[in-house]
Amino acid sequence: MVRFARLGDPGVEIPVVQLDGTSYDLRSVTRDIDGPFLAGDGVGRARAALAAGELPELASASSLRVGAPVAQPTKVVCIGLNFRDHAEETNAEIPGEPVVFMKDPSTVIGPYDDVLVPRGSVKTDWEVELAVVIGTTARYLDRPESAAEHIAGYALSHDVSEREFQLERGGQWDKGKSCETFNPLGPVLVTPDEVPDAGSLGMRLWVNDVLRQDGTTASMIFGVDHIVWYLSRFMVLRPGDVINTGTPAGVALGQPDPKPYLRDGDVVVLEIDGLGRARQEVRQA
Repeated sequence: MVRFARLGDPGVEIPVVQLDGTSYDLRSVTRDIDGPFLAGDGVGRARAALAAGELPELASASSLRVGAPVAQPTKVVCIGLNFRDHAEETNAEIPGEPVVFMKDPSTVIGPYDDVLVPRGSVKTDWEVELAVVIGTTARYLDRPESAAEHIAGYALSHDVSEREFQLERGGQWDKGKSCETFNPLGPVLVTPDEVPDAGSLGMRLWVNDVLRQDGTTASMIFGVDHIVWYLSRFMVLRPGDVINTGTPAGVALGQPDPKPYLRDGDVVVLEIDGLGRARQEVRQA
């Protein structure tokens, strides 16, 4: 199965295409895995070069840091309360339309990078999510069925959230979602043809080896196509943009008191079927 990834230190990641556990250097095809690459049929060109044997193996791949599989997007759009069980566990009303908020794109980090608890935080929380990566510009789509042609692929996302900042500090969600390191992404970008059904993917998250979230995208209130169509009515979705589609039950906010919010030294492991597994250590900022 073909996967796309970015390997190396922050800011100098090497774009690669992975096949059967081997990483092939994409720098002869593209500078990076980003919006222009996705919009310019970069996936097709990369696959053609791989099939033709034109891509060298990246011999040092196993020793390199894994970066986010897409270079910093122009925006990260998030859908809140998109799983009925999550809305119920947080005593929130089931939404009649998607709840939309934004995250600072600079929150996107690699899947194994440290997550930093903000200074003054007492309620840093976890959320495993399916991320949708936009491949071509989507604006005013006429129907949900039109969304598929604008999707470049899917990735594992961790929508880290500071609940006090989000819910108790002025009623505006963005400040609880946009702290540094609050969106580990990856390890890989998986194209739609490699995901038989984005609406039936198992998703799980552990904190310190305790399973906290165990759900499926089949429980989403609004599916992927509906979300992309809906967002296109309010904003232009551009190549490389990331959409976080919501989280199932099991977040710290929904646990009995005392709630097990993240602290320095905690370890979070998360996975989605077919999209890989990520691991982050939690550190104090």
